[in-house]
Amino acid sequence: MSHYQDAPELKGALLGQQTEYKDSYDASLLFPIARKLNRDDLNIDENALPFKGEDTWTGYELSWLNQKGKPVVAVAEFIFPATSSHIIESKSFKLYLNSFNQTKFDSMAEVEAVLTQDLSNAANCNVIVKLFNADHFDCLMPTPFNGICLDELDIEVSQYDLNTELLTADDNDEVVTETLYSHLLKSNCLITSQPDWASVVIRYTGKKINHESLLKYLISFRNHNEFHEQCVERLFCDLQCKFALSKLEVYARYTRRGGLDINPYRSTDYDTTQFTLKSNRQ
Repeated sequence: MSHYQDAPELKGALLGQQTEYKDSYDASLLFPIARKLNRDDLNIDENALPFKGEDTWTGYELSWLNQKGKPVVAVAEFIFPATSSHIIESKSFKLYLNSFNQTKFDSMAEVEAVLTQDLSNAANCNVIVKLFNADHFDCLMPTPFNGICLDELDIEVSQYDLNTELLTADDNDEVVTETLYSHLLKSNCLITSQPDWASVVIRYTGKKINHESLLKYLISFRNHNEFHEQCVERLFCDLQCKFALSKLEVYARYTRRGGLDINPYRSTDYDTTQFTLKSNRQ
C-alpha cells in the first residue's frame, strides 16, 4: 500500500466514516485531495506533467426541487482536467450532490451553474458540468469497445499484487500502432479497500507490447489500493517508462459506486478524451 494513505491531507476524509446525510445545499461538504500526493509517489513533476487528459465523472443520482416544491431529476457529467491541483473525494462528492435534494432552484441552468462554481473552486480548475434530463439517452447508451480484447488470451496467472516486471515487449522489434482493451482491471479504494471495477483501453504507437504480459500486468492491480485517477496515471507512467512509446492513451471506465462513476483519461497528445465509450457494466 502506498505511503500517502496516511498523509495529513487525507485526515478528515469522509470515505470509511459514518456520516450524516444532509438534504439541504451545502458546498462545504466537498473534500478536495491534492493530486500531488500520488504524483510524488510516481516521481512526477507537477510543473512538467508527462501526460495530458481529464477525468469524466457521471452522476446518476441528482435531484432538487423546483420553486413549487416539485422534484426534478437529472443525470450529470462532470469533467475535471488532469492539470487540476486537486481531485474530489468520491464520498464527499456524493454527500454534496445529496444536499441538493430538498433545495429549491429556479431552473436546471441554475443548478448547472452552482455545480460548476462549487466544483471549480474545490478542484482549483475550470470544471465542465453538463446536465441531462432522464429521457436524454445519448449520454447513457453503452457503446462497443474497439480494438483487440486481451481477455480471451489463455494465460496462467499467479500474481495479484502490482508488478511492473511482468511487462515485456514482443521478441521482434516491430513498431506498431494498436488499440488494446480489457474488462479485467480491478483495484481497491485507497481508504476503504472496497473493490473498484473497470474496463481499460490502451492505444499506443511504439515497440509492440507483448499482449500476454500486458494482461498479466493489468491483473496484478487486483490487490492494489489506490484511487481511480491514480491507478490510471500509474498505468500510463509504467507503460511509458518501460517502452518509451511515441504515443500513448490510457482510458478507464470504472463502474459506479454511490451513484457516481469515474473515467480517467491520460494521453501524450490530447487534453480531451478521444474515445466515445461506455461499458455495459456502467
